[in-house]
Amino acid sequence: MTDRTVAELRQKIAQARDVIAHLMDKAAFNGAEAHRALDYFGGDAFDRNFLPWPQHGAEGLRPEELNAANDD
Repeated sequence: MTDRTVAELRQKIAQARDVIAHLMDKAAFNGAEAHRALDYFGGDAFDRNFLPWPQHGAEGLRPEELNAANDD
């Protein structure tokens, strides 16, 4: 495995933890974002912009600051 592949896999795992924790906190297990997360983590592709909230370094909106009105 290349260093880039390892780095992307680590980032994907970190994204998975963030998404799962957010869904558990909000109990949105059957929502559109939950299905989107399951599809993403079930595949092999890496998407640096997968997270549903803006990532501005260590700053930016946190999950609790999002408008989840589109989660149906």
